[in-house]
Amino acid sequence: MDVKDFYYELPQELIAQDPLEDRSDSRLMVLDKKTGTVRHQVFREIIDYLKPGDCLVINNTKVIPARLYGVKKDTQAKIEILLLKRRENDIWEALVKPGRKCKTGTEIIFGEGLLTGEIIDVVEEGNRLIRFRYEGIFEEILDQLGQMPLPPYITHQLKDKNRYQTVYAKYDGSAAAPTAGLHFTPELLAQVKEKGIEIAEVTLHVGLGTFRPVKVTDVHQHHMHSEFYRIEQSEADKINLAKEQGHKIIAVGTTSTRTLESAADENGRLKESSGWTEIFIYPGYQFRVIDSLITNFHLPESTLVMLVSALAGREHVLNAYAAAVQEKYRFFSFGDAMLVTDIEEQSL
Repeated sequence: MDVKDFYYELPQELIAQDPLEDRSDSRLMVLDKKTGTVRHQVFREIIDYLKPGDCLVINNTKVIPARLYGVKKDTQAKIEILLLKRRENDIWEALVKPGRKCKTGTEIIFGEGLLTGEIIDVVEEGNRLIRFRYEGIFEEILDQLGQMPLPPYITHQLKDKNRYQTVYAKYDGSAAAPTAGLHFTPELLAQVKEKGIEIAEVTLHVGLGTFRPVKVTDVHQHHMHSEFYRIEQSEADKINLAKEQGHKIIAVGTTSTRTLESAADENGRLKESSGWTEIFIYPGYQFRVIDSLITNFHLPESTLVMLVSALAGREHVLNAYAAAVQEKYRFFSFGDAMLVTDIEEQSL
C-alpha cells in the first residue's frame, strides 16, 4: 500500500485559520460508508443521525499551553520548547528549537526565572528530556507562561485559548486538540442526552505525532507515535451495554477511535484499562468497537486519512474529499466535520 494512494489536491485557501463564532455552525458532510454517497448539512443536525440507545464516545483530554519561550542561562540565546509528554513528576519530553544549542546540561530560563529547565538527556528523534524547577503549582505557571501549540498550518494568532479546547475537556495532557470534538456545544450535548443517547468518556492525550508526515513510501513500514490512554469501568460498561443491545457506537474523533480499538478484546468488549498505544489503523483493519465516526478533514497522505479510509474505503473517502474541495468546505483543525456512517440505518 503506497502512501501516494492517500493523496489529494487541497487549495491552500481552504485551510481554516480561525474557529467559527458558533462551534455547531460548522458544515457537516455525511458519508455513507457502504455506498459512498454524501449529504451536505450543518453540524448541529448530527442529532438526526443518532438514535436513542446509541453511544457517543468523546475524548475528554485537555490541551496544555505547551509552547514555551525562554533563554539560555549562559548566553541569553532564545529557545523555544514544545512539551510533548510528562515522563515523571517534573521531567518532560519536549521538542526544542534550535536543538543544536541545547545539549545535555543546558539550563533555560522562562518568564524571568518563574520557571527554569535543565536538559538532562537527548532521546529518540532528537527530543529532549527536561527537568523543571519552580515554586508553586506547575500547571498554574504553565498557564501563565505557555501558549497553545496550534498546528503548523494555522498561522493566525488564537484570540481565545478555550477555542482550541472541547467544551468537555477535563484532564490535562494533550499537545494537540481532539479536533472532531470542537464542533460540540453544551446545548448540542444536552440535546444528545435528551434524545436518549448515551455519552461515554475516554481519555487519550494527543501527541504532536498526529501532525508528523508519513515519510516512508510503503504504508506498512510507518511507525506510529505512542500516546497515553485511559478508560474507566463506568464508561466501558456504557459502551459494552450499547453494543450488546444492538445500538451503534459513534466515536468522536480518531483519538476516541484509537483508544477504543486499542483497549478492546477480540470480541470488542472493554474493561477499565490504561496504557500507551501505538495502534496504526489503515485499510484492511477490522474494527472491533466503533460503527460510525465523527471526524474533521485531514491532511493528504496522513495516518488520519488512512484511518477514515479503513472505515469507509479509500475510494469513498477520496471522492468525498474531492466533493468537499469542490463545495469549499473548511479543512483541518478549525475546519468542518464529516460523519462516516450507514446513512439508511442511522438517519430517522
